[in-house]
Amino acid sequence: MFCDRCGAPLVPDRNFCPNCGKSMATAVPLMPVKSRIAGHVRLLAILWLAISAFRLLPGLFLIVVFGHAIPFLPPNVPPGMPDFVHGLLQGIGVLLLIGAAIGIVIAWGLLERQPWARMLAIIFGCFSLLDMPFGTALGIYTLWVLLPAKSEEEYRQIAKTP
Repeated sequence: MFCDRCGAPLVPDRNFCPNCGKSMATAVPLMPVKSRIAGHVRLLAILWLAISAFRLLPGLFLIVVFGHAIPFLPPNVPPGMPDFVHGLLQGIGVLLLIGAAIGIVIAWGLLERQPWARMLAIIFGCFSLLDMPFGTALGIYTLWVLLPAKSEEEYRQIAKTP
């Protein structure tokens, strides 16, 4: 047997050509191949945590200020304000808190590589597209990372099995 690079005769038990040093063994990659989504899942979880924190603060503010527990504003201030405004603003605060809680659950699931977290992130990533501008960016990034079929296979490989 001869080296296909320099033509020198090869020693049967050696993995390299004694003349030019070319490897004769089967090709083994030096670094393991990293999946496409492995690095993105952690960043995606951090972004879900960040946007949840930004939803949590105004939600708490609206509930505290316009809630019945601590009535900062009487129902008739300013004059002419309809009675339903307090309930409406408090309802918006509750929706913001629910959205923040779901975002925190998504982030925790992605950080822990839970199998259900991918689908939950895709569903709420679609809803997040309507929340301009940061929610839209997060929704697009979530769908870009987790939606392709190849991403599903890769996520199953890195997900913790129950």
